[in-house]
Amino acid sequence: MAVSVMGKLRDARLFYSHRRYAEPVAGSPALEIENLYVNRPNQNVLALEDISVRVPVGTRLALVGPNGAGKSTLLKTIAGLLPIRSGRLLVYGLPVGACHHRVAYLPQRGDIDWRFPINLRRLVMTGRYVHLGWLRQPSAHDWQIVDRVIERLGLSALADRQIGQLSGGQQQRALLARALAQEADLILLDEPTSAVDAETQAVISNLIAELSREGKTLVVATHNLERLESDFDGVLYLREGRQVSQLSNAALQPIQ
Repeated sequence: MAVSVMGKLRDARLFYSHRRYAEPVAGSPALEIENLYVNRPNQNVLALEDISVRVPVGTRLALVGPNGAGKSTLLKTIAGLLPIRSGRLLVYGLPVGACHHRVAYLPQRGDIDWRFPINLRRLVMTGRYVHLGWLRQPSAHDWQIVDRVIERLGLSALADRQIGQLSGGQQQRALLARALAQEADLILLDEPTSAVDAETQAVISNLIAELSREGKTLVVATHNLERLESDFDGVLYLREGRQVSQLSNAALQPIQ
């Protein structure tokens, strides 16, 4: 079921109200997961079982598996939106939640109620909430960041358009712009190229490569198996909440 944008905005204010800006542990990977178990929301039933993966800084990791494999659950857990039942999950050497500003999460496009009366520019601004906290209004600097990422995604001409009037590809790029506006180091993308046009697929593919060169780390749930070798450094396969295998190319440090 789609969630209203206003509901998500309120949640964002609350989620980021107690900001913590802990520095990363020197020499730590971007993401380190060991023997992770996670329940399904509001159920005492496992959604993820015994997941272990190490993701070096600057890596592009693909999450692959059929629908219901646990890809979205893993991303939400890394983002701090779902609790851990047991195991260890560290982001830059710190527990989840110790540095919300360092992790940006892009949900699936179907999770948003695009009928809500907000324009593209204000949607992208919600990515700055992690830095604003309670009651503080966006500064000129915040708006500059927003406009810069909107331009980077080729959406400047649509900045004042209500989000429901955007095409599917434009909506997906708007969500990606929102994630980039946060200026996070670890970016979590849930099916960013699903059901979008070829132009948007190319824009997102090129952006993932650019962000990696900038030192960002990306964990991306994807069904596009044809581009795994060209677009990613490593692959984590999931099936029914379990880890099937991990593969990496020669350029990636072993995922252990």
